This record gives sequence, structure tokens and C-alpha cells, in this order.
Amino acid sequence: MATFDTTRTTYGVATFANRVSAFAADLANSFSAWNDARVTSKALSNLTDRELADIGLDRGDIDSVARSTMIR
Repeated sequence: MATFDTTRTTYGVATFANRVSAFAADLANSFSAWNDARVTSKALSNLTDRELADIGLDRGDIDSVARSTMIR
């Protein structure tokens, strides 16, 4: 008796589509992280030295705090 398998998918197409969508998601996440760091840096830069000291920061700490992943 002969059988015909109809459950196979087209190999390679789904994998390529997954890679493209993963690349797009990574790109969007990178842009979002960059924008968050930019907004945080701008907001902290607008604070006075006294206000920065109140939250335990110096001007030199702004870049490291803005790019930190601990607040996200």
C-alpha cells in the first residue's frame, strides 16, 4: 500500500521568515534602548548639581546611569 505524506512544511522558508522577524525585533529593541538612554541622559543633564547630589549622582555618572540596563 502506498502512502503520501502531506504534513511536511517547506523547509527553509519558515526559518528565513523567523530570522527576518527576529532581526526586525532586535532592531526595534535596540532603537528603543538607545532612545531611552537619550531621554534619561537629557533629563539628568537638565538637573542642577544640587539635585544630582540629592539622588547620589555626579555629572560624570550621567552617561553610565543612562546606559545602564538596571532601570529597564
